Amino acid sequence: MHCPFCGAADTKVIDSRLVAEGDQVRRRRECVSCKERFTTYESAELLMPRVIKQDGTRQPFDEEKLKAGIIKALEKRPVSVEEIELAINSIKYRLRATGEREVKSIALGEEVMKELRRLDQVAYVRFASVYRSFQDINEFREEIDRLSINNAAEKKADESQ
Repeated sequence: MHCPFCGAADTKVIDSRLVAEGDQVRRRRECVSCKERFTTYESAELLMPRVIKQDGTRQPFDEEKLKAGIIKALEKRPVSVEEIELAINSIKYRLRATGEREVKSIALGEEVMKELRRLDQVAYVRFASVYRSFQDINEFREEIDRLSINNAAEKKADESQ
């Protein structure tokens, strides 16, 4: 680490501590040449896979685009910002956990729908209608029927436990 004061290449670490709930390391350093002290922060660089669009083009994963889509689906719904952040982090975790360097946009959309189904069923249907390009009211009805069947099955499974 170069000294930000004199530019010397040799610095030593005086103290290291975990910060940001253990996601970062804070290091106090001292320049061997000028004796000035400064602080650095280190965090793991976890690369997200590239997204393969339906037309075959590839683009970097865009967390802001993901967040905007989820927020749009959840507009005027009773879901907290914290729940949205947890959902986004969950999606990102699952994408990284695949170990793949690229992921199809369809798989990403399915992950979003899985989180929206858990957070808010109205938002889920909103997102699904755009994502799956519903053409008429029957497609909405079919999706709502699928949701109802899944909810009934989950409720029955919960009661049997």
